[in-house]
Amino acid sequence: MSRIGKNPVTVPSGVTLTQDGQNVTVKGAKGELSFKLPNAVAGKLEGDTFTVSPADESKEASAMWGMSRSMVANLIEGVTNGFQKNLELRGVGYRAKASGKSITLQLGYSHEINYTAPDGITLATPKPTEVHVTGIDKQQVGQVAAEIRSFRKPEPYKGKGVRYEGEYVRSKEGKKK
Repeated sequence: MSRIGKNPVTVPSGVTLTQDGQNVTVKGAKGELSFKLPNAVAGKLEGDTFTVSPADESKEASAMWGMSRSMVANLIEGVTNGFQKNLELRGVGYRAKASGKSITLQLGYSHEINYTAPDGITLATPKPTEVHVTGIDKQQVGQVAAEIRSFRKPEPYKGKGVRYEGEYVRSKEGKKK
C-alpha cells in the first residue's frame, strides 16, 4: 500500500478543484492547472478533500497511486503559493541579467548565453550572481532551472559553475608536483 496515496488532499478556501472523468482541474489565485489521472487510479472529490485510490490490485495501479496524489497536491500548492528554484553563479566574471522574459548569462565562454523562459515562468536576478526561477507548475520550474544549470555545471576542481542554492559540490584534489 502507498503511504502517500492513502492521505487525502485538502482543498483550501479560495481554490476550486473540479473533476471531469480522469481530468482534474485546479483554479486558484495564481492561475489554473490541470492533470489527467492515469486509468489505473480513480479520484474522488468529497467536500473539500480529494482522495485517490487504485482502480484494481495491479502493480501499475499501486505504482501510479502515490504519484497521482502528489501531482494533485502539487497543483493545489502551485495555484496557491507557486514554486521557486534559486540558482547561484560561482566563478570570476560569471553574472546574469534578466530583462523581461529572457535572461543573459556570462559564464566564462567567449559569447553570452541568451535564454528565453517559456510561458508561465518568471526569471529574476536580485544580484548579478543569483537567478530566481518562479512559476506555478513545479515540473516546469524544475525543468527551466535544470536547463539554466546545464549551460555550465559546477566542476569539482574549482567549484565554478551554476548550482542550485545550497547544493554541495564535492571538490577534488588537483594535480600534485
